[in-house]
Amino acid sequence: MRLFSTIIFIILFSTPLFAELQKPTSDIAPEDVVKIQLSSLMTNNKPYANAGIEQTWEFAHPSNRAFTGPIQRFTRMMYAPSYAVMLDHKKHDILEVKLEDNTAYFFIELTSSDGQMFGFKWTLEKVKEEGIFKDCWMTTAVSTPMPLSTSS
Repeated sequence: MRLFSTIIFIILFSTPLFAELQKPTSDIAPEDVVKIQLSSLMTNNKPYANAGIEQTWEFAHPSNRAFTGPIQRFTRMMYAPSYAVMLDHKKHDILEVKLEDNTAYFFIELTSSDGQMFGFKWTLEKVKEEGIFKDCWMTTAVSTPMPLSTSS
């Protein structure tokens, strides 16, 4: 019985309550950064409330973080009408516009949860400053949504 209790204890306390957030590394390609962010926003509240927003924040460039403020402010911004269409969206397509040595430009076509289609300009830069993010691709800017059409 004691062995059984020990096994149950180990299982309960060694299993993380929440999934681990993916962290930026220098080997993640620019398009993959955008995929990680959009896929996370698509299921924002899984495995916990605002997990998608937190994952997106992980790949926000230090200059973007300075502009948007701490995670709490970033979360409020994501719930504002201009960006809330990204939360729990149905579908997205990532179109590479231009890839340079240190900057990448994408156009995103996104279908919101209510079927509306929007476009976003998504810009990434490779971090040049020394530190934990050096040489990582991270998001520097996302435009406000541009209405495209309504899907059927």
